[in-house]
Amino acid sequence: MKFLHTADLHIGKSIYEFNMLEDQRHILQEILQIAEEEKVDAILLAGDIYDRSVPSTEAVQLLEWFLMEALKIAPVFMISGNHDSAERLSFGAGLFEKNGLYIVGGKDVKEVFLQDEYGKVAVHMLPFVKPAVVGAANCEEAVAKQLEQFQPNWNEADRHVLMTHFFVCAGGKEPELSDSEVRGFVGGLEQVDVDLFRAYDYVALGHIHKPQAMKRGQTYYAGSPLCYSFSECTAASMSGKKEGAIETNVGDSNVSYTNKGVNIIDLGADGAIGVYRKILHPRRHMRILRGSLAELVRQGNEAENGREDYIQAILTDKDELIDPIGTLRSVYPNTMQIILEKRLALGGTPLFHGAGSRAKTMEELFPDFYENLAGEPMDAERIDIVREVAEEIEGKSL
Repeated sequence: MKFLHTADLHIGKSIYEFNMLEDQRHILQEILQIAEEEKVDAILLAGDIYDRSVPSTEAVQLLEWFLMEALKIAPVFMISGNHDSAERLSFGAGLFEKNGLYIVGGKDVKEVFLQDEYGKVAVHMLPFVKPAVVGAANCEEAVAKQLEQFQPNWNEADRHVLMTHFFVCAGGKEPELSDSEVRGFVGGLEQVDVDLFRAYDYVALGHIHKPQAMKRGQTYYAGSPLCYSFSECTAASMSGKKEGAIETNVGDSNVSYTNKGVNIIDLGADGAIGVYRKILHPRRHMRILRGSLAELVRQGNEAENGREDYIQAILTDKDELIDPIGTLRSVYPNTMQIILEKRLALGGTPLFHGAGSRAKTMEELFPDFYENLAGEPMDAERIDIVREVAEEIEGKSL
């Protein structure tokens, strides 16, 4: 029996105020294509389907489109993650099961039995749940209590697949993280040891955005299908390329970004298992560039492709810069963030510009600009001067 495992779709997410819906539609279309080409028997969506508990209308419509297309290929199993509203995500679950869509959210668990030439396979669905909801002191205790609910029917199948959405560790060793995960507990309360899942033939995890195996090779984070932070772009070494990474030379540095993908699980007789990755190809990559502003502009003008990518620019200029975000966006229109390296060296904060900065007034932008350059907020006297100048300019333009 063959499964496609993905997670952390985060439909409706914005990154630095750039809406990612079109990028998500593109990558979901490719996931559908892979599912069809691989002739999978089931599609596993292991949580964080939406980015917010109350998703936008556009996000709901995108998920509806994806599920309708996916169900033309294979049954779909979907659980809620810590970003999802369990009640909203699982609305109508009983009706959808008739069409092969299985949804579980909150404190509920569910097992579905599938059949192939080797016998039955049980798919165990265990969504994210807060420990207090199930009377547990921490996440590991909550998971252990929830797993017990599967035991009465365990012998109805000889192969078992679990899908869940927790912070799973291996002997205290945490998974590799990125900046886009949300951690809601402290003091180790969120940790769930992988040994709890030793009876399963395959465990499909969600929650961590970097793909990785957790001990013994049967418990996997598939990772998010798109990069949702620039920290996910630097998984490959600066000094050497890891398998599955692309490197590009920009300025005086060697930068890289990691390919995203989905897991394909081939579950044979007696729990024999093969797991391999199918690489996804985003509409735009997230890339980190480093160099002087003039250098990056020159290389952008000379580049044959990649100018539409999402860019974080680390500027090495020593002199002050006038409107670096506007200058860089003249060649890289989807520049998300600029970091002034000299300010980081002094312990300051990066100069940041999101898409929303285009809509700010002069009176709003100038204090931000001053603080980023001076490293301290603009005082009241200077704010009054800016306000007077802004009003004078706006009055002349009417």
